[in-house]
Amino acid sequence: MAAAPLRIAVVGCGAMGSVYAARLAGAGHDVLVVDAWADHVQAIARDGLALSGPDGDRTAQVRAFPAPPAEPVDLVVLAVKAADVVSAAAGLAPLLGDDTVVLTIQNGLGSAEEVARVLGAGRLAVGIASGFGASLTGPGRVHHNAMKALRFGAYDGISGGGLPADDVERIAAAWRAGGFDAAAVGDIAAMQWEKLICNVAYSAPCALTGLTVGEVMDHPEMGPISRAAATEAWETARALDIGIVVPDPVVHVRDFGAQMPAAKPSALLDHEAGRRSEIAVINGAIPRESAKVGRTAPVNATLTGLVRTREATF
Repeated sequence: MAAAPLRIAVVGCGAMGSVYAARLAGAGHDVLVVDAWADHVQAIARDGLALSGPDGDRTAQVRAFPAPPAEPVDLVVLAVKAADVVSAAAGLAPLLGDDTVVLTIQNGLGSAEEVARVLGAGRLAVGIASGFGASLTGPGRVHHNAMKALRFGAYDGISGGGLPADDVERIAAAWRAGGFDAAAVGDIAAMQWEKLICNVAYSAPCALTGLTVGEVMDHPEMGPISRAAATEAWETARALDIGIVVPDPVVHVRDFGAQMPAAKPSALLDHEAGRRSEIAVINGAIPRESAKVGRTAPVNATLTGLVRTREATF
């Protein structure tokens, strides 16, 4: 028997949030979106949310708002950038009922902890989007060129909390209905680190050079730096006793990159648009986490410093 449709609010309707909203609405869920970009909100409210990609084009009918309406939902998908999670979480009260689950999906490490400090751990789930590539092509229009997997876990998988496993599975089922490869997992922290190892290999190197993932992977100068960043992250995860299943970090990141050689990481897309990236929670997370166990991470620290120096001119 199919799961009952959910009332879902996607807060942060950028490229990834738009893909989530369109496909969830297409599965029959009652979806509303919240975003600060007025033209985007107006286009969605007027014409629907247009999604294009390898599996065809569609237009999803979703309601759109510039701020959260007073309308409690079953699930809030917090899809804003990492720098905006605290303010976004603080504004969610109109959407929250007693049983509302909040799913936070950001790059890197640290966002879930920030959201938990605002909302508590009991209603919080953490999502990981792997192998995705998406871009807004205009107000109310989004294109995705890759879509691999989504994994969800209770925040207590990271630091002790209280969201029941049945609630996490209900989230995964809702996303599977939208055509996503989605699953609930027990150790979401390990999966975060497995993704982070890949992200540090490409985020800063691509942002600094303008190269795609595939170009960085095989570049004579940036390739060794990329691999060193990944190895440093892998060593940090092992020192922290994170339960990653990655025998060889270089093989891990090469396999990841081979699936989307033409992709541009979000950090590079941000730089192309003149925006500051989420580098502080991606490459910048490695030196912070390393310090917790008395280690250093000079490769990722240097890459982070170079990116942030460049971004200071934006």
